[in-house]
Amino acid sequence: MSETAPSTTVAFLTGGGLMGARMRAHDWSASPLGWPETWPQALRSVASLMLGSRFPMFAAWGPDLAFVYNDAYAEILGDKHPAALGRRFREIWPEIWDAITPYVDSAMAGEATWAENLPFTMNRHGYDERTTFTFSYSPIRNEDGTVGGMFCSCTETTARVRAEEALRASEARASGVLEGMGEGFMLLDHEFRILQMNAEGFRLEERPPDQIVGRSHWDVYPGSEAMPIGQMYLRVMRKRASRTLEHRYVWPDGHAAWLEVRAYPHPEGLALFYRDVTERREREDALREAEARFQTIANSIDQMVWSTRADGYHDYHNQRWYDFTGVRAGSTDGAEWEGIVHPDDRERTWEVWGASLASGEPYRIEYRLRHHTGQYRWTLGRALPMRDATGQVTRWFGTCTDIQDIVEARDVLARSREELEGLVAERTADRDRMWRLSTDVMLVARYDASIEAVNPAWTTLLGWDERDLVGGAFMDLVHPDDVAPTLAEVGKLSEGLTTLRFENRYRHKDGSYRWLSWTAVPAEDLIHAVGRDVTAEKEAAQALAETEEALRQSQKMEAVGQLTGGIAHDFNNLLTGISGSLELLQTRMSQGRLTEIDRYMTAAQGAAKRAAALTHRLLAFSRRQTLDPKPTDVNGLIHGMEELIRRTVGPVVHIEVVGAGGLWPALVDPGQLENALLNLCINARDAMPEGGRITVETANRWLDPRAARERDLEPGQYLSLCVTDTGTGMSADVIAKAFDPFFTTKPIGQGTGLGLSMIYGFAKQSGGQVRIYSEVGQGTTVCLYLPRHHGDVSATGDLPDLADAPRAEPGETVLVVDDEPSVRMLVTDVLEDLGYAAIEAADGPSGLRVLQSDARVDLLITDVGLPGGMNGRQVADAARVSRPGLKVLFITGYAENAAVGNGYLEPGMQVLTKPFVMEALASRIRDMIEA
Repeated sequence: MSETAPSTTVAFLTGGGLMGARMRAHDWSASPLGWPETWPQALRSVASLMLGSRFPMFAAWGPDLAFVYNDAYAEILGDKHPAALGRRFREIWPEIWDAITPYVDSAMAGEATWAENLPFTMNRHGYDERTTFTFSYSPIRNEDGTVGGMFCSCTETTARVRAEEALRASEARASGVLEGMGEGFMLLDHEFRILQMNAEGFRLEERPPDQIVGRSHWDVYPGSEAMPIGQMYLRVMRKRASRTLEHRYVWPDGHAAWLEVRAYPHPEGLALFYRDVTERREREDALREAEARFQTIANSIDQMVWSTRADGYHDYHNQRWYDFTGVRAGSTDGAEWEGIVHPDDRERTWEVWGASLASGEPYRIEYRLRHHTGQYRWTLGRALPMRDATGQVTRWFGTCTDIQDIVEARDVLARSREELEGLVAERTADRDRMWRLSTDVMLVARYDASIEAVNPAWTTLLGWDERDLVGGAFMDLVHPDDVAPTLAEVGKLSEGLTTLRFENRYRHKDGSYRWLSWTAVPAEDLIHAVGRDVTAEKEAAQALAETEEALRQSQKMEAVGQLTGGIAHDFNNLLTGISGSLELLQTRMSQGRLTEIDRYMTAAQGAAKRAAALTHRLLAFSRRQTLDPKPTDVNGLIHGMEELIRRTVGPVVHIEVVGAGGLWPALVDPGQLENALLNLCINARDAMPEGGRITVETANRWLDPRAARERDLEPGQYLSLCVTDTGTGMSADVIAKAFDPFFTTKPIGQGTGLGLSMIYGFAKQSGGQVRIYSEVGQGTTVCLYLPRHHGDVSATGDLPDLADAPRAEPGETVLVVDDEPSVRMLVTDVLEDLGYAAIEAADGPSGLRVLQSDARVDLLITDVGLPGGMNGRQVADAARVSRPGLKVLFITGYAENAAVGNGYLEPGMQVLTKPFVMEALASRIRDMIEA
């Protein structure tokens, strides 16, 4: 709190009547609020708003709820004013504190509250008095969103409530008057039974009294309890505060009416007064419809439409006005339209307009208005008065019409004949020179192709003289293959369309053909056209295309050779491991030497897994791998792999992980992303034989069109995963080949050359990209760019052992469709071990017949590549016609990604890639059936 009073007046307390002056002069040193200069911005804004209002308002701020208020509220305080200024809320109103505490607590907790006709016993003039108030309490929030205080807007309703109570008592006493009323009356008890209804009410009902009186309102008017009218009755009964509502009710016999219903608390329950306002509502609807029609008409015409009051105050402009002027809606109301009139026209415009307003004569003037382009355009302003029955002007309706073209035409016509003739002669001479000197061929012809005129360029370019062409048909010179499109283009010209860059071939006099690019415009019965020789460009483009195709074929053959050699080498090694282990396994079993069986089984399984991994890498390189994308927390994935990466790269390499805070999730295959990250870290390690540092970093990226184009991506939101090393770096030549299959700089036997190509394929198939940034001797950075996923990341768990896998529920059935008998046998055995009923099919048609029968099928497991003319996706789609909710698990062993939807499946469909472990199959089956 400040120790001394402020030396200057605080700006936000300026004005505000007596309370504004009192607050500026007040000694705030003893108040919990402190001096106004120290008040937070939220309190300053509320105080300024409050002082400028004539409605009773106050604000209470801080833990002590220190009190400030305006002139209107000072009257409510009575004798408590002016001592209440700056004091604590509770000290000012101790007699009603218990009643308002819940409302205060709600507002300070951040929830706005409202009460209507709430009764209080207040002591504000030296004695207790019964009062009622309608008020709202609202939280006042600081800039950080926390609640710093509360704001109240209120009104005292004591006199009105007392009057209403007296009126209701009078009405209850004079029940005879009710019968003579022109509006309906109904009295309900606290259980909403109808106790009384007057004659007008029965007239509206068209039902006898014994069907209404004594019965529940909800039974007499079925469904009304859930309607707004019923909700109002319940609220008035509960809150004991009157309400009014206009409601359209349809009686059970079908007749309907709009009713204005007023509900009042009554000692016996609820008193309802209602009257038929259908005619008024229909008049209002008709008025709104007429206004809507006027708006539609006014906005559909080309003129600017405006309207003013009788005194000339502009209060309406149609949309055409705002389209023409470009000004903000409402900004030209009143006299503000003068600002867009040309400065030289303003005085004259006001004089003419003022004269019309004074005389009531029609208004007409030509003046310049500022167009939305910033230029001034001539407009014709006209207006007529609308008069009442006495002849007095009640409104003006006017229009503004853009006449700039007419004014310009008048200016042209006003020029002297000599100037016009000279201008025409000059322009004619210019056109003649252009006609003679142009190197492009020029043509004037009729729509039947007969030639009216040609320029000398026809002789230079095509060898034809003017006398050879005029009178003939230009279609005779068009190449036979171009006749049809040329005739179509002539047809467009005859319809009034302009031709731009239409290309066809014209015959030279020596019999050869030249490519011409035409621009042509129609003019009544003639075509005016200009043709440019593009033969050289066409020949150059053709040569370039042939060269590019030859280069692509050469690169394709080179890649095929590399791919074939690499696959043969790696798979021969793996097949040797598998077949050799199986042969030795068979030999040892025949010899009875069973102790070494596990060793050979482990070797065969390891080779098989390496073969599967190589297949996945090849598919990823070709971007046809069947991915299983999931919303993935990339920071969490890196954290889970950090220890594995450290063990893999060894102690001489320091690992640093820099994860961006608030990193967006990505929709990717987590396993493939883990493989990609591990490959990048291994490559980084191999580039630092003496040790070094690997930095794994993530970040959110907004790529604008330029940045996206540099990375071969669409503009948008991406997250980046970058691996940086301090190793030897790469040359530009090595970077250019880094993603080629089987390309490696490592010694023979230390790399397959598929690592980076696999990462490239995975990134492209996931909708992203990968880029390498490197210099020799300066290290390397490889960045994966993955699209942002707008959704939540779900947690994943470990697979249970097959023996512990969840069992089937009784009767659950799975259909297995696969053309490989061994796969069907293994999957069926797993299903039966888990308690499922299994149905087998060897091809698509036989599997579809099962699905189209009445057999129970809880899950379809199908290979994607199937014989019989239907693949697995086609079987699933056909089955979902009759079984819309069918759950489908695709099992695929090769590049069938396109068949299952390019990596993205419909709800209830999932993919499991061969080879897979049986535990994964069992867990996936249970999860899909229970989903």
